[in-house]
Amino acid sequence: MMGLSRRKFTREFKLSVVKRLEMGFPVAEMVRAIEVNANTLRRWRKEHLENAGNAFPGPGREHGPHGRIGKLERKMGQQVLEIDSLKGRLRRIEDQLQASSGKPPSTSRSKGIGKKKKTA
Repeated sequence: MMGLSRRKFTREFKLSVVKRLEMGFPVAEMVRAIEVNANTLRRWRKEHLENAGNAFPGPGREHGPHGRIGKLERKMGQQVLEIDSLKGRLRRIEDQLQASSGKPPSTSRSKGIGKKKKTA
């Protein structure tokens, strides 16, 4: 049986995650998006708060094709986070526009954002 290898994350990646957490992005959503344990995210945030300039000194390691796959998966996770963030902003803007116009909220557009339609 092959042993499991630990994923290594670059300093830049950890800083981008911490930045999103500081902006109020929910830990649970971040966990799902980048598939990292919630305690790891909390530890990264704590390390950054305690030593912002020198947090995450190691460059992380990437070996062979697994490193490339991991890098692509992390990139995809970052894009998912950005898309989710933009969807949330769009919902808030739509809600504000509807509130200012006095019309009841649209159930077809605002509630259906980000949901996939089932196909037979």
